[in-house]
Amino acid sequence: MSSRPTTRNPWAWVPTLYMAEGIPYTMVMAVSVIMYKRLQVSNAEIALWTSWLYLPWVIKPLWSPVVDMLRTKRFWIVSMQFVLGVALASIALAIPAPHFFQYTLAIFWLMAFGSATHDIAADGFYMLALEEHQQAEFVGMRSLFYRIAMWAGQGAIVILAGTLEEHYGIAWAWSTAFFVVAALFLSFFVYHKFVLPYPVADVPVAGTPGTGFLHEFLSTFRSFFVRKEIGAILAFLLLFRLNESQLIKLITPFLLDARDKGGLGLTTTEVGIAYGTVGILMLLAGGILGGWVISRRGLKFWLLPMVLLVHLPDLMYILLSHFQPGSFALISAAVGVEQFSYGFSFSAYMMFMIMVSEGAHKTAHYAICTGLMALGMMLPGMISGELQELLGYKNFFLMVSVSAIFGLIAALQIKVPQEFGKKRA
Repeated sequence: MSSRPTTRNPWAWVPTLYMAEGIPYTMVMAVSVIMYKRLQVSNAEIALWTSWLYLPWVIKPLWSPVVDMLRTKRFWIVSMQFVLGVALASIALAIPAPHFFQYTLAIFWLMAFGSATHDIAADGFYMLALEEHQQAEFVGMRSLFYRIAMWAGQGAIVILAGTLEEHYGIAWAWSTAFFVVAALFLSFFVYHKFVLPYPVADVPVAGTPGTGFLHEFLSTFRSFFVRKEIGAILAFLLLFRLNESQLIKLITPFLLDARDKGGLGLTTTEVGIAYGTVGILMLLAGGILGGWVISRRGLKFWLLPMVLLVHLPDLMYILLSHFQPGSFALISAAVGVEQFSYGFSFSAYMMFMIMVSEGAHKTAHYAICTGLMALGMMLPGMISGELQELLGYKNFFLMVSVSAIFGLIAALQIKVPQEFGKKRA
């Protein structure tokens, strides 16, 4: 008889699992931007090539049925954490080398595929290992620790790199920072190998008797795209983050660029504090509050207010680019307000994806949702650097704010059940 535990206190693994989910994504999509900017890569190249790194998250629905049908979610989680730890160490080795840009991009690309696969397995494991009421109870904590992982990357690691830059040079500082993250991630691998439970439901999804792998693979996608109102669903998934998709690649270059180039002239350490610490803490606060208010009144009540609020703080960057304030406290406060509003409003997007994913193939359907989200981030992000260099920061931020109208129009087409997301009495 097996002695493997089928359940375990969620506090023992949910926080660390979602930190492990958040760290590689943050390193690939956010910290890479800061690192390349400090290593003198142009804004256009940064935006174009790091936006391509979204592609694994875009196409991950193509192999999400494979994760469902081959081996267990636990197997995929532990395996990918080992791969990601090795990839982080490989980037650390490549940074000081000649042609670092090509080498690190290639490793980031492989790392993105591993991270996307880990996401599929972790989100599926969460739904299989917890009862429905536990899933609702821990959805806020899941988001919270994902945001803590973002703080660890965009805040602590960037501050560490900025501090080391002053003593050892930029390349060696960032190499050391990536070695630190690699060690942390390999510790997650060891911890989860022994601590994650073995849920009874965590078994390969069996196909319908008499059907083959390909038939079951295709039916998973068909069951998602033949649903009613799929057009409105797709529009919302693609457009909700339209403004962020353009901003995310240019916020840190804007903070780092010299004032005569239209930026704010912050140091690497100051960016780590303003955007990676104050910003992330406010993002956490907004996310916790957003989840709580949805649990009180439901997603239907909060959907439109949250869509409006996610776009409003773009005005902060218009003001910052026009006035270029010298006060670091004021800059940090503006970034904090923007991040709080985004964290608060993103709760609606998360709940919408959970709602859309309900059904027999919830792991694969949630992966499809997140893949579409990544597509909505990738395409606008690819051209955002060239647009910024063409328009300048002032006009670029104005254009981003105007584009908010598309997300609002998409939200107006969405239908949400009256009680969805509301905590049961």
